[in-house]
Amino acid sequence: MLAVSSAGWLVGIAISSLVIAVAAVILIVIVALATRIARQAATAEQAVEVVRRQTTELGGAARINDSGVRILHAARSLRKVAVGK
Repeated sequence: MLAVSSAGWLVGIAISSLVIAVAAVILIVIVALATRIARQAATAEQAVEVVRRQTTELGGAARINDSGVRILHAARSLRKVAVGK
């Protein structure tokens, strides 16, 4: 009878050890993936900073667009005068 009850404890300890090992593996995988995501996020943050610097250099774009619109309006006015509409 003592052998049967000891075997139950051994099975319980073995199953518990297996569950703990699986949980540890899952935790290690989660930490590894989190580290990888953190590295990718840092790379993405640097890329966004580069894009931000490149787009702020286009500060004269509004003035250029304004000039283009004025030229277009002047050309339309000249066409109206030339055609007579």
